[in-house]
Amino acid sequence: MNTIKTSLVPKKYLIPFILVTSLFALWGFANAVTDPMVQAFKKVLELSNSEAAWIQTAFYGGYFCMALPASILMRKYSYKVGILIGLGLYATGALLFYPAAQSESFFFFCLGLYILTFGLAFLETAANPYILAMGPRETATQRLNLAQAFNPVGLIGGLLIAQQFILKNLKSDDIENFSALDEASKTLIRTSDLMLIRNPYVILGLVIAVIFVVFVICKMPQSKDEGTLPKFNETIKVLGKNKKYILGIISQILHVGCLIMCWTFIYQYAEAIEIDSVTAGNYQIIAFIVFIFGRALGTYLLKFISSGKLLMFFSLLGIIFLIGVIVIQGVLGLYCLVAVSFCMSVKFPTIYGIALGGLTEEQSKIGSAGLIMAIVGGATLPKIQANIIDIGGSGVSDTFIMGVSEINFSFILPLLCFTFIAWYGYMVYKKP
Repeated sequence: MNTIKTSLVPKKYLIPFILVTSLFALWGFANAVTDPMVQAFKKVLELSNSEAAWIQTAFYGGYFCMALPASILMRKYSYKVGILIGLGLYATGALLFYPAAQSESFFFFCLGLYILTFGLAFLETAANPYILAMGPRETATQRLNLAQAFNPVGLIGGLLIAQQFILKNLKSDDIENFSALDEASKTLIRTSDLMLIRNPYVILGLVIAVIFVVFVICKMPQSKDEGTLPKFNETIKVLGKNKKYILGIISQILHVGCLIMCWTFIYQYAEAIEIDSVTAGNYQIIAFIVFIFGRALGTYLLKFISSGKLLMFFSLLGIIFLIGVIVIQGVLGLYCLVAVSFCMSVKFPTIYGIALGGLTEEQSKIGSAGLIMAIVGGATLPKIQANIIDIGGSGVSDTFIMGVSEINFSFILPLLCFTFIAWYGYMVYKKP
């Protein structure tokens, strides 16, 4: 067997691969530390589920707005330039949490997250196709799954920070009826809690600034096709006619929406069965561990089965678990929700690899933007689910829909998403 053709990461790309792979953990950290903030802001600022969900709208909306400009800039310059801009914006958005906490403005916090995800859009638009290009095309999807395996490491780190340093210490969460306090007492508690929320982001911003310097110093390989760029509109036309790519974007929108819904509203699901936020965070940590295991297993299985078949099987298993989430009211339903993370583990890199499969590197740079813009699913679908949860009021089980509580019923959205992705996997498997 030709070892060059089957090599996962050639030696000449090893150091750049390690550096770029570290970025996957960095945006995983940002994702995880932000998910519990929906519940935290709901308590501290006395928001409804729908109002608090603006956190996710701001966070994932930034991806949609900046992914295409990022790809255009990297098309003209290089992946390294895109990474440096991404790190700069990431640090800026995180550091904005300092003045946001001083002003105690929910809008200011959302603005900081919005700018932070401008940076993440640059990083993801650069890192994903960059990893695909760092070695043989035959192992590209497997290589991306390996790099993406470090994403949940950041997820666990972010969640532990959120749980141990924020959720566990929120004074507003310790008081049974925070809204009933007098305004002076609420102001003191609110100020203290917002400082708790601020600190991890400010420290994160300083760490990202250091990583920025590391990337400035290190030499990174350049794009293979640099200097031979086709016209932008021609590339768009080619991508628009590629059915596998277009359906891949739709699948990615639905997958990211699923991911954020299942990870954000695990706290509300736990609340409905009288489990506190800190304990719910433990279930989310287990979900992330299950996610890492699924990602590792999926990367291994790609040696033996096609990416389309893998995507289909994991999606069908997820449908079974989501039915359990909806119809089982109790801790067993929460176990099913944790298990869904296993089924979501392989989806992002697998859909990404399938959608960009067969494209030139320059087409991949533009195509990557579409797939990163698809992260807007994390901005829109959780907002819709939050509106369903608020049907009966600001609680999580104020009413019943089709015989189950509103929080249980709301997971019909992820179920529908999984169904479409299972079909996409089947289509790719049958017609590669």
